[in-house]
Amino acid sequence: MIFDVLTLFPGMFDSPLRESILGRAIKQGTLDVRAHNLRDWAEGKHLTTDDTPYGGGDGMVMKPEPIARAVAELRQKAPAAKVLLMTPQGVPFRQQHARDLACESGLIFLCGRYEGFDERVRQTLVDAEFSIGDFVLTGGELPAMVMIDAISRNLPGVLGSSGSVETDSFVDGLLEYPQYTRPAVFNGMSVPGVLLSGDHGKVANWRREQQLLRTLQRRPELLENVTLNDHDKLVLERLIKEVETRE
Repeated sequence: MIFDVLTLFPGMFDSPLRESILGRAIKQGTLDVRAHNLRDWAEGKHLTTDDTPYGGGDGMVMKPEPIARAVAELRQKAPAAKVLLMTPQGVPFRQQHARDLACESGLIFLCGRYEGFDERVRQTLVDAEFSIGDFVLTGGELPAMVMIDAISRNLPGVLGSSGSVETDSFVDGLLEYPQYTRPAVFNGMSVPGVLLSGDHGKVANWRREQQLLRTLQRRPELLENVTLNDHDKLVLERLIKEVETRE
């Protein structure tokens, strides 16, 4: 997988991409992240990439020409690469998007600054627009890093254990179950006995029930779109009654 990032601040990607899982995957050649300076495709004495908005108003708007030249050059090497625009107006980025985008041969991230992009960039160059939340950042670099991290986890060979991805929150629409490790007792709190039983069936049932409970307590809206089997529905009904009783 090749990630190309178009940004005015490529240095922002240096440290995150040297560390931890992504750093190891890049060294191994499992993925390749290339941060490009948009000014390399700008023209004129000052390599201008932004200008004042037509109609007046505060701030500056990123010009379409440097972006168009950059995308055209990158697509000569990777014609099938999808162009993704980082914007607060985009579709909320979800786990399923990460899984789907991990199947692409390459991705090009457009990171905006100032008041954003000339609208013709959206209309002619972009395949999809994404937001990582209902808030505004100073630029698209951090959202691009978040997406690269989330997508990379779904690439074969990036994580040490392929099963880790399958138990992540949101993979099946539910939040992940609680995790425990040694010591068995910490600050007077013991690990649930079922996890020490060695009974894999009971452990699986407990974890599924905890997924349902945690989702009910923290993100109940997720349950509206989750496909549950008959057993899950019975467990959820019981959990709802127990929560209502406690309240």
